[in-house]
Amino acid sequence: METTTFAKEQEIVANKPFFVVGIDEVGRGPLAGPVVAAAVSYKDKTFTIPEALEKEFTLIRDSKKLSAQQREKIVDVIREHFFVGVGLASVETIDRINILQATFLAMKAALTDVIKNIHQAGIASPEVYLLLDGNQKLPSYSGPQEAITGGDGSVKSIAAASIVAKVVRDRMLEEYEHAYPGYGFARHKGYGTKEHMDALRKMGACPIHRMSFKPVLLSLPENVNKRFSHVLKPKKG
Repeated sequence: METTTFAKEQEIVANKPFFVVGIDEVGRGPLAGPVVAAAVSYKDKTFTIPEALEKEFTLIRDSKKLSAQQREKIVDVIREHFFVGVGLASVETIDRINILQATFLAMKAALTDVIKNIHQAGIASPEVYLLLDGNQKLPSYSGPQEAITGGDGSVKSIAAASIVAKVVRDRMLEEYEHAYPGYGFARHKGYGTKEHMDALRKMGACPIHRMSFKPVLLSLPENVNKRFSHVLKPKKG
């Protein structure tokens, strides 16, 4: 079973008492719904796991390796023992500036939110060190940061962020199931499953579909495609 540890966080605070913030996102690949990011910082600066919660903390690992029931079980523990911030970028933002830039905006919003929550705990000017899942650092951020490929499977703070982001986004898509019935959002969470694509071809797009994503465009009538024709043009070379 894949496990995560606080080893990276302990290595960082051994040199300086940073607030280590793990950041991860969920929702870059779906055809519908926002991209959601979470930023978390463990409240115990020694990164000691409470003995009574050792079993629960083993569940803080890559959110994709947990069932929905496991994520719902552990997210309350995370919210109790970590400072938590959440940010999102809407479908309109994704279509306007592209999914990568929208993801960075969601991460920055999550970082702002977690720092606000740290402030509310009475810490005026926390020095923050970012740990991000993946291979790209957060643009235009002047503080120390590291991007760690596979970080959600090895770094406890990043894994906790991945769980929070996943739970928040899944709950949103379950609400969209009621607002826009017939697409199956509660089941596929906006990903391009056969059920989702069949519904798109039958019903057309709804307001939470990402019109700049080719699978959505290709399933729709030609007059809709013209609005985003630049997306459908083949790349040169």
